[in-house]
Amino acid sequence: MKLSVRAICLTAMSAAVTAVLSIVTIPTPWGVPFTLQTFAVALGAYVLGARYGTAAVALYVLLGFVGVPVYAGMKAGPAVLLGPTGGYLFGFLPMAFLCGAAADRFVLQERRRLQPLFFAVSALGLLCCHVPGIIQLRFILKTDWATAAMTGSVPYLFKDVLSVAAAAAVAAGVKKGLSTAGMSAERNRA
Repeated sequence: MKLSVRAICLTAMSAAVTAVLSIVTIPTPWGVPFTLQTFAVALGAYVLGARYGTAAVALYVLLGFVGVPVYAGMKAGPAVLLGPTGGYLFGFLPMAFLCGAAADRFVLQERRRLQPLFFAVSALGLLCCHVPGIIQLRFILKTDWATAAMTGSVPYLFKDVLSVAAAAAVAAGVKKGLSTAGMSAERNRA
């Protein structure tokens, strides 16, 4: 597999955007803050596709693991990954893959009849983010499943669905801009 400089740069930029959008947090009484991480993960996946979108999230998670303060509220380290909210960080990986796969498969064909499939696969990606989060929250806090879901998932569902939909809308413009910039660069080289 040959990587282009452009793909490497866009992957790194997506990880950086996720880090920046993770810094701003809105604390909640139940301990899991509101952030724009879900938006950033979906945006990167929609723009970069399954392979590079997932790579960007993996880079983001790795940066936080080694101590760069990129997680929500500028936190970092293995303790965050192994703490109550770490399951969501792990869940970003399958979410990015599925959102990217939806963009690769359904959006590129630009057929209206495929849009429900695009949103169904994206919703599955969002579910793949919430489920590991609920599981880890349940076991770390030693609580029951309903409490874990009510603490770490239900209050965020509406925001996360809006985030994924907004990311899809923004990604269309970003992809168009990147495509235009790529064509301009090709013309300048010729």
